[in-house]
Amino acid sequence: MPLRGRTVLVTGSAKGLGKMTALTLAKKGCQVAVNYVTSEKEAAELVHQLTDMGVRSIAVQGDVAKREDIFRMVEETVSQLGPIDILVNNAGPFVRERRFFADYSMDEIDYLMRGNLIGVMELDHLVLPMMRERRWGRIIHFGFGKAAEARGWTHRAAYAAAKVGLVSFTKTLAEEEAAHGITVNMICPGDIRGKNKERTMEEARLEVDGETPVGRPGTGEDVARVIDFLCSPNSDFITGNIMDISGALDPIQPIPVLKQRKSE
Repeated sequence: MPLRGRTVLVTGSAKGLGKMTALTLAKKGCQVAVNYVTSEKEAAELVHQLTDMGVRSIAVQGDVAKREDIFRMVEETVSQLGPIDILVNNAGPFVRERRFFADYSMDEIDYLMRGNLIGVMELDHLVLPMMRERRWGRIIHFGFGKAAEARGWTHRAAYAAAKVGLVSFTKTLAEEEAAHGITVNMICPGDIRGKNKERTMEEARLEVDGETPVGRPGTGEDVARVIDFLCSPNSDFITGNIMDISGALDPIQPIPVLKQRKSE
């Protein structure tokens, strides 16, 4: 396996999309650092599952919005598993309640910006030297559908601003680090919620989703398989890309035909 023995840090990986990513990369022989904020039990269970698969794995607690946590997460991963080869920046705070920007507190704005942009940049900054030293690395950022278009998103001002800023950063970092054998890409999952975050595509194909143009809900496997592809040594020519994994769903402005379908 080309990825066997590579060290992976997946932020926010005790549950959901991050968990599916951790499992997928572990199947390729990667040793995985499972990051969590409060889901200690789920993180421990996943570490046990990964260990049973024959790979080394640890749980590292930390909030990507806090600089001191970011340093500790990287230090623990390197000390126990070795230099980080693959960084998957899955974690990022999101407020589902719909509120205008004026209704957010300054602390909430700061937390959303740090968790979705500044913290990601700082994590990247910490792992770049070790990737440069080995002239190989994979960095994955997470965005939202249509983020590359930088449209306005009512009720999501701070979150959208952070992710759109991350689009530009992804492209810049990809250009700067290409000569060092490091690729940097962003994936933009669709509206994958609840149990679907840890389901397979086969399971999802048994259901109908009238809101998604392809007709079925998206799953964690849809996301993890793209990350797996981008992390492959043979994907070294693919960098600086912003990839929607959304089933053609527009999270900001659903196409009219979907509204018609719901009313039929």
